[in-house]
Order: sequence, then C-alpha cells, then structure tokens
Amino acid sequence: MAELPGYLRSCLNTGKLAFLAILVSGGIVLQILACALYNNWWPMLSAITYVLLPMPLLFFAGSDGDSIFSESDNSWVNFTKFLTGSSLVGGIAIPSILIHAGVIGWGAFAMELSSFFVFILAVLCFLGMSGEDDYYSMI
Repeated sequence: MAELPGYLRSCLNTGKLAFLAILVSGGIVLQILACALYNNWWPMLSAITYVLLPMPLLFFAGSDGDSIFSESDNSWVNFTKFLTGSSLVGGIAIPSILIHAGVIGWGAFAMELSSFFVFILAVLCFLGMSGEDDYYSMI
C-alpha cells in the first residue's frame, strides 16, 4: 500500500472508518429492534456488555493492541484478557438467561445474538486496522 498516492490511501482509510461506523450502527439498530419489535426492553440489558467490552482494552492494554493476541507475562495484559473474555461471555449469557426464563422470545434472542456478533466483528476489525500505521505516512 506504500506505492499508492497519498490521496488514494486517505480515501481507503476513510472507507475503512466508514465500514466500522456501519458495523457499529448496524449492531445498535439490531439491538434496538430486538427490543422495539417485540415490545420488551429486557434485551437492552445486554447493552451493558457492549459498553464494558472495549473498556479493559482501552484502560489496561494501552496502545499496544498486538499484546492482546500474543502470550505475555504482563499481569495487566492478562487482566485485560480476563475482563474482555468475561464481558464476551456475558454478551451471550444475558440473552440466553432471558430466553431460558421466558422473559424474551426467540426472535428477540436471535436479533440479540446477531447484534452481539456484529459488535464483535466491529471490535475485531478495529483491532486489525489499528495495527496498520498508514495514517502516519499519508504525506
């Protein structure tokens, strides 16, 4: 990508950012539709995990996004992995508990899980794109 002109690289990076925005907004729309279509706002409880999911990455991993995918002896990175994993499990567990208790229907459950996977895809795409340093070499 280094052989492309700066304006073309800038356009491609803007497209990546737009793709992330579309993914996140699509996840939010699915989350709200899961509640509004079935007139039951209990599925919004799993939105707490969507807020908590990036927090350990922001606070404890710092700017080293690659440390999440590698094995390290740093206790803060291990703590970040644990908190991120527990919030991931909570994103699936909350709708599962609600469907098991009979609080939400199967349609809302399916939309909740699809919203969860769209958000996870957005986070993984962000982590994959944040490793590239093309933003600094646009000149």
